[in-house]
Amino acid sequence: MADDLFAGTPASSGDYNASSIEVLEGLEPVRRRPGMYIGGTDDRALHHLAAEVIDNAMDEAVAGHATRIEVSLEEGNRLTVADNGRGIPVDEHPKFPGKSTLEVILSTLHSGGKFSGKAYATSGGLHGVGVSVVNALSSDTRVEVARDRQLYAQSFSKGLTLGPIEKLGPTPNRRGTTVSFTPDTEIFGDRQFSPKRLFKLARSKAYLFAGVEIRWKCAEALATDDVPAEATFKFPGGLADHLAEQIGGRECVTTQPFTGSQDFPDDMGRAEWAIAWPLYSDGSTSWYCNTVPTPDGGTHEQGLRGALTKGLRAFGDLVGQKKAKDITADDVMTGGEVMLSIFIRDPQFQSQTKDRLTSPEAARYVENAMRDHFDHFLSDNMERGKALLGQVMERMDERLRRKAERDIKRKTATNAKKLRLPGKLTDCSGDGKGETELFIVEGDSAGGSAKQARNRKTQAILPIRGKILNVASATADKIRANSEIADLTLALGCGTRKDCDAENLRYDRVVIMTDADVDGAHIATLLMTFFFQEMPDIVRKGHLFLAQPPLYRLTAGKESRYARDDAHRAELEETVFKGKKVEVGRFKGLGEMNPQQLRETTMSPDTRSLIRITLPPEFEQRAAVKELVDQLMGRNPEHRFNFIQNRAGELDRDMIDA
Repeated sequence: MADDLFAGTPASSGDYNASSIEVLEGLEPVRRRPGMYIGGTDDRALHHLAAEVIDNAMDEAVAGHATRIEVSLEEGNRLTVADNGRGIPVDEHPKFPGKSTLEVILSTLHSGGKFSGKAYATSGGLHGVGVSVVNALSSDTRVEVARDRQLYAQSFSKGLTLGPIEKLGPTPNRRGTTVSFTPDTEIFGDRQFSPKRLFKLARSKAYLFAGVEIRWKCAEALATDDVPAEATFKFPGGLADHLAEQIGGRECVTTQPFTGSQDFPDDMGRAEWAIAWPLYSDGSTSWYCNTVPTPDGGTHEQGLRGALTKGLRAFGDLVGQKKAKDITADDVMTGGEVMLSIFIRDPQFQSQTKDRLTSPEAARYVENAMRDHFDHFLSDNMERGKALLGQVMERMDERLRRKAERDIKRKTATNAKKLRLPGKLTDCSGDGKGETELFIVEGDSAGGSAKQARNRKTQAILPIRGKILNVASATADKIRANSEIADLTLALGCGTRKDCDAENLRYDRVVIMTDADVDGAHIATLLMTFFFQEMPDIVRKGHLFLAQPPLYRLTAGKESRYARDDAHRAELEETVFKGKKVEVGRFKGLGEMNPQQLRETTMSPDTRSLIRITLPPEFEQRAAVKELVDQLMGRNPEHRFNFIQNRAGELDRDMIDA
């Protein structure tokens, strides 16, 4: 209309009169503009028809009138949904003389039993357009009603009634409503119902209401390995059963999931939830209102997020963890398997497709319902609460770290030329591909020897002071504030964590070179932990190595050999020096070696030996490695104690005696 106002040739007013106004009757508006009612004509819209009919049957079950729902998919794209509820009324409607109530409901928009709340306290259908829209967009619809021991039927096509309601005779053992329909190809083209999608929908409805049994059936030709021809669903545990099935054998942060239900005050409805936090998982969320999926969440989601966030902050304050006040809802939700189902009166949705709940009171109802339960879940078992708090705070630290890195990037983006490498770094002069190496050494003494022993063109030296921070048990703030880690990160130039990119690494090999004693092994372990957690891409792509400096020098006459450890020393004494008087010198550290010895034994590519630090063959196994690193290097000393106890029997007896 607006475009006509500015057209080049104005229309005469005589062309626009009363006859220009088109009045669409019955269900014709639905056929003209299906997107207004089901969001389009794609696969999602097609399956919305199925959801509307199944939701009507579920409303009968939730209201306490049906215990069984049958969903049957036949060849020819025909779907049948039956319930054993009260049955749609079939008597003449008082406002439509000569028409049955069944016909009114199927052929008139905004007709139904869910407006006043008398027939249904909580329901998924609200606007009275669900089954009438299905009828309008189907080429063949037939409804059978078993009511008062009599069977009735009426048929429709494209929203039009094909004839009066039929009374088919007595049916003493049957009750409820059966709706069969075939989507109209004029609207949906050749799109077909997905058996897998409908099977999953039927199954989810059974989880959402523990009191209903749902029977699934599809034609043999439509059955697959994932979709059986027949199945029966009934889950007395509701969402808790659903969560247990979804988690399977995965290990979770807490051994018990957080599950429960609570009625809202003043009979306004109820909430049911099931939440777990699996390790190394991206997680997922499932939101429902009156058994209708709301994939975009909404106000009930806000209530759940508020309850979990405030609960964990309060628990952190209880156990003296002051930083818990910075926890956000995203920290709590990330990686969690979260399911929430609520039943409320007169819910409001963003659209007819009900993708998002907008009822403002739902947030308050859900938060109040869940908060006390969650507080009890955390404090009833303090170790469980601390485990979850620790996991969430790790995510919080990661979030803050990423934010700090983004801030640094913004501040330095325009000053990139002013960046300086660490002052203690002695860099190499060359940049030949496949040649450059960075040696990380402990202490100035070892650093001094390494600088003299190195190849200046290809080998760089970075001394670190003492034992580097254990990043597995440190907070993000401590990691960011640690000067040794900052120098190492700056020297390597490849970023950390998710931003770590081995393509930006300034050296081809990174070599951890520590003393050959226990302290040196500890420092090497801390450094390997750092690289695994903060720079995983370097490890995955094989850039990290461990030097093998000798612990002993064995001399007999003019012949000298170096031994890496006690076992190697014993081997040399039994072979090379057998029967000879051997003088044994022990190096207390790399700093005790003169540059020539260090070059010959540890740094020269011609004579040294390096151990490449790698992950398991499949990088997907990183989760298992992460679990082991957390056990041995994490905050909980009990994990290390248990690890040692469980493996004490594997130690060599000679080693124990020594």
